[in-house]
Amino acid sequence: MRKVIETQDITKEFPMAEETVQALRGVSVTVESGEFCSIIGPSGSGKSTLMDILGCLSRPTSGKYFLDGQDVSKLPDKKLAEVRNQKIGFVFQAYHLLARATALKNVELPLIYAGVGRGERRRRAQEALERVGLGDRMGHRSNQLSGGQKQRVAIARALVTNPSLILADEPTGNLDSKSGEEILEILENLHKQGNTLILVTHDPKVAHLTNRIIRIFDGLIDSDSRKEEIEAGDAEIPLEAIYV
Repeated sequence: MRKVIETQDITKEFPMAEETVQALRGVSVTVESGEFCSIIGPSGSGKSTLMDILGCLSRPTSGKYFLDGQDVSKLPDKKLAEVRNQKIGFVFQAYHLLARATALKNVELPLIYAGVGRGERRRRAQEALERVGLGDRMGHRSNQLSGGQKQRVAIARALVTNPSLILADEPTGNLDSKSGEEILEILENLHKQGNTLILVTHDPKVAHLTNRIIRIFDGLIDSDSRKEEIEAGDAEIPLEAIYV
């Protein structure tokens, strides 16, 4: 299988007052094309820092990060922005939509930045919205949509560039249980269609829907288990410990 993600001993340090905080302390992980992984861990474990680096929103202090075979660890800002736009689709807990723009315009945004022509980007945005069940809401502004519908728009926006990787950060965190289940079903369907997804969550029930659970603790990978290993009791650590 093609490696979409490969990190090699990445560290991340933040200066704070008179000391340096080590958020990541040597993380090595590989994610192959078509995988559906979750990253879990308690507050302060380093999972959000790792998410930022995987999403090319931040660079590691040391180590290497290969995305689709390209070392992006030390790319200049402009090149890193191009990689984000072309290779990664983001789904955030807070949606990050333009409130007064229509669903269609919100989904078109990454294509505008990529320089795609008006007709082509509209066609692709319409297709993406139809894939998430919002074909009848394209002309609605973001502030006219429910939370679940906003997250569907965010997923369509993540899909529209045909990225190598979709990163979802607590995608159900702001939703009621029914809307959350619908969003997770969409993500599961995207995985079945061959998309590579990484989901960051604090919710063990959400994590257990993915095929692989990576637990990070104190800036290190504490366990990395496949769903079938967990269910069979063959995981690196017991099921109850994974979620603590």
